[in-house]
Amino acid sequence: MNFFNVLTMLGGLALFLYGMHIMGDGLAKMSGGKLEMILEKFTAKPITAVLLGAGVTAVIQSSSATTVMVVGFVNSGIMQLKQAVGIIMGANIGTTITSWILSLTGIEGENFVIQMLKPSSFAPILALIGVCLLLFTKSNKKKDIGSILAGFAILMIGMDTMSGAVKPLAELDGFKNLFLMFENPVLGVVAGAVLTAIIQSSSASVGILQALCLTGSVSYASALPIIMGQNIGTCVTALISGIGATKNAKRAAFVHFYFNLIGTVLFMAVFYLINVVYPFHFLNQAANVTGIAVIHSLFNVVATVSLLPFRNGLVKLATWTIRDDATEEKKDGLALLDERFLEKPSFAIAQAKKAAVEMAQDSVGALNKAIDLFKNYDKEKVKLVSELEDKVDHYEDELGTYLMKLSNADLSQKDSQTVSLLLHCIGDFERISDHACNLMDSAKEFHGKKEDFSDKAKEELNIYEKAIREIVSMTYQVFETESVELATQVEPLEEVIDTLNDEVKKKHVKRLRKGKCTIELGFILSDITTNYERIADHCSNIAVCLIQTKEDGYETHEYLDSLKANEDPEFTERYRYYRKKFKLP
Repeated sequence: MNFFNVLTMLGGLALFLYGMHIMGDGLAKMSGGKLEMILEKFTAKPITAVLLGAGVTAVIQSSSATTVMVVGFVNSGIMQLKQAVGIIMGANIGTTITSWILSLTGIEGENFVIQMLKPSSFAPILALIGVCLLLFTKSNKKKDIGSILAGFAILMIGMDTMSGAVKPLAELDGFKNLFLMFENPVLGVVAGAVLTAIIQSSSASVGILQALCLTGSVSYASALPIIMGQNIGTCVTALISGIGATKNAKRAAFVHFYFNLIGTVLFMAVFYLINVVYPFHFLNQAANVTGIAVIHSLFNVVATVSLLPFRNGLVKLATWTIRDDATEEKKDGLALLDERFLEKPSFAIAQAKKAAVEMAQDSVGALNKAIDLFKNYDKEKVKLVSELEDKVDHYEDELGTYLMKLSNADLSQKDSQTVSLLLHCIGDFERISDHACNLMDSAKEFHGKKEDFSDKAKEELNIYEKAIREIVSMTYQVFETESVELATQVEPLEEVIDTLNDEVKKKHVKRLRKGKCTIELGFILSDITTNYERIADHCSNIAVCLIQTKEDGYETHEYLDSLKANEDPEFTERYRYYRKKFKLP
């Protein structure tokens, strides 16, 4: 084997790893975060969790990605540790699908159908179709399919290139002696674990082993312990992911490690014990790609079936390793913004939306409590409004940072729209909470003066207050459900509130001239109405942003101008309805 063979082998390996990456990304985009959401919701039963873990991993082609996602679930409090065990076990089974796909390289025969099953025959066709979809279609879905096909073709071409480049190794005594050394189970396990830990993919390391098997110099006696080690090495990704996470998240990573370690030890102990009594003659035979796939699948299925009944023991072992202490922080909605989810942008965006909805809920809660202070002043409520406002500010900072990271990812059109919507709306909800604080300060001042508004002023403010509560509640529902139909009802009410604001101020001036209201109370009333009117403006911003985002446009002023020019009969009808509903006496 010369220098150019080594270059070809490295090039083939690079294509193989890149193809796997491209195919995995394409599959993840196609799923749109749905697979991760399924994992999140349907993991109560152990068998179901195993099947889901296997299915999702078979689709995204990475047990490491699935396990890291599970660590993120546990870290965020989305999933309990016991639920995670079944998914982790299933992920080990699902990752074996890659070795079966790669086993196609070992197909031999002269029949046309058999020839077409060889990667060297169908990979160029898939590459051609994939590239055409990527270059000549505008549909994001078709482009994702193109990425999957092109990635798969690159993977298979890389495997074929790598296999061809390593064939001369069969003539080298050093290569043969190396694999004779790996017939020692301990050395074989260590070699497999180290290789997989370096490239952080058991699928890739198994693929490399399958390519080396095509030289005919790798026996099953060497391959078997290497495969066992590869299952241990793949745990490194999850263990790294657990650094800085909650204790339960670290335990999830250790469950993955202990499952593979115990499974490997038990499998090898039983296997070699039987081999002593009844020798397995196939161990001395040259391993082939299909045989590697069989061993890889058999081990993971047997380990899962054997250890699933003892899943609680694995949890206890992980809990014993990572013990509780008094420093564990209580998680809030921001725990949903886990950095691990950024690898799967669609799911990360869904989690960001949940956190944003919690932020909006706190903002609305702060406002309603601030308004209540004018009728029922309570120092505890004052404190709560301040706490909620601080919490909303923190949400905005964390969400803004997280969404900016997501905006730099390769997003589908739908995901890109969602990120834009969230970035626009969280600022408006934060401003609503600021106005809640302003109202709280006005309530403090009002309570301190020991005076009261006139009955007429109370009646007018009560109607104004009801209109504000309704528009804020409606806006929250618009944001939570992303209902365009409901969003169109916000702007007519905002226009009515603008009218109410002018009318309340005019009536106040009349009472002031007649001496029915003091100047000091007038200042407070002015603060209340000004904050109410600005809150309605922010509600309008959120609703219009949703409408324009769904229509993939941001000409907000043009949209509002067309409404106010009475070009929309539905707008006019809704305006009249709210005008009648919130009419001042």
